[in-house]
Amino acid sequence: MSETTPPRPTVHVHVQHADDDERFLATDLLAWFQEPPPEPVAATLSSIDPADRWAADLTDDADADPDRHAGIYGTYPLQVTVPGPLGTLRQVPVLGLSWVGVHPDARRRGVLTAMLAHHLAQARTGGWSGLSALHASEPAIYGRHGWGAASLELRATLSRGATLTAPHLDTAAGRVRTRLYDAADPAVVARVTTLMRAHAADRLGAVALGERTLRRFLSDNAATTRDQEPTRVMLAVEGGEDAGFAVLQRKPEWGEHAPKGTVFVWTVDGAPAVRLALLRRLVDLDLTSTVRLRTASPDDLVLDWTAPERGVAGSPVDSLWLRLADLPTALAARGYAAPCDVVLDVSDTRLPDQAGRWRLRVGADGTGRATRTDQPAQVRLDVADLGASYLGGRPLARLLEAGRLEEVEPGAVAALDAALRSPHRLHAAVGF
Repeated sequence: MSETTPPRPTVHVHVQHADDDERFLATDLLAWFQEPPPEPVAATLSSIDPADRWAADLTDDADADPDRHAGIYGTYPLQVTVPGPLGTLRQVPVLGLSWVGVHPDARRRGVLTAMLAHHLAQARTGGWSGLSALHASEPAIYGRHGWGAASLELRATLSRGATLTAPHLDTAAGRVRTRLYDAADPAVVARVTTLMRAHAADRLGAVALGERTLRRFLSDNAATTRDQEPTRVMLAVEGGEDAGFAVLQRKPEWGEHAPKGTVFVWTVDGAPAVRLALLRRLVDLDLTSTVRLRTASPDDLVLDWTAPERGVAGSPVDSLWLRLADLPTALAARGYAAPCDVVLDVSDTRLPDQAGRWRLRVGADGTGRATRTDQPAQVRLDVADLGASYLGGRPLARLLEAGRLEEVEPGAVAALDAALRSPHRLHAAVGF
């Protein structure tokens, strides 16, 4: 007769501010089984404001780890670019979820569910746009909790000396001057922050990080520089003004007869001609053979500039995930491309108070409002599908064809898609 593990007793999960930095970090290192950082704890956690660090503990648990929490999470204040009225764009304040980790001994005990519920409650208050955003380490988990993959990204690989063809941008790209800087320089961080905010405003799906967060992301320690150089920033200047940037690290390697160094690029930001100039410089760095772009869109211009070369683009994966934490606020925060009047029947198991029927009415000015209604549903869908379609880059008609939603009244999905769509190219979001 096989032995079975007896069920654990039911315990309650309490989520509160994390006021012990060492315990917070110890939980993170255990959950993610990472190498302990060689720097002080305060430096490791410096990207997250202390007020935005949260910890979960199991109550009435005699076996609880006294040195670690049952779970932790942190948040970042972000600006996400979403569709505005009638084909425009706008930036909205979004609460970004990160640093999520559960103690291995506390799994399957409701810790993650409690933390996500707590986070969504935070996203409903404080002047946010009713949205939560994240990059998913395990997509299936967040899909079950109502997040939807709103954009895609891929890794792009360029060879040293790759030809980037854009004859009608050559003159403008030739006016751009580039220079390398140490990313740890506070003045450089400030310049990058300003550029990121400005350029994100014109890029659908782009995320702009705050200076505090960027300062930490651009800093290094012994672990991040092992076998490679410290993080660098390549700034692009046009007409005496900052115009774009790339964040990179070079890793040296030698083959039998030639250098085989790799340039790892976190992001390349700027107008098309500026990005072209930056990329041409990146593929021409000495002692390297490969450039790897970490965050590119499936229809990134670099794929046009390198065509017809094969092997540049990797397989697309999910990029930014969005969750409607406050449905009427989130649907009013974005704009619309066309008028519509559609009744949605939304399922939301994690936030049942916003499940049910909502009437979305969009006027000729491209602004919309969702209100409760008793009218018959025209479209039935899950809140995760609303998140996936929020940026306008994932048509609901495709989800209908895939069997992810139900069209009760013929033509309702087409009308909704016409309102949600955007003429702007959807961009991958930088990690946070």
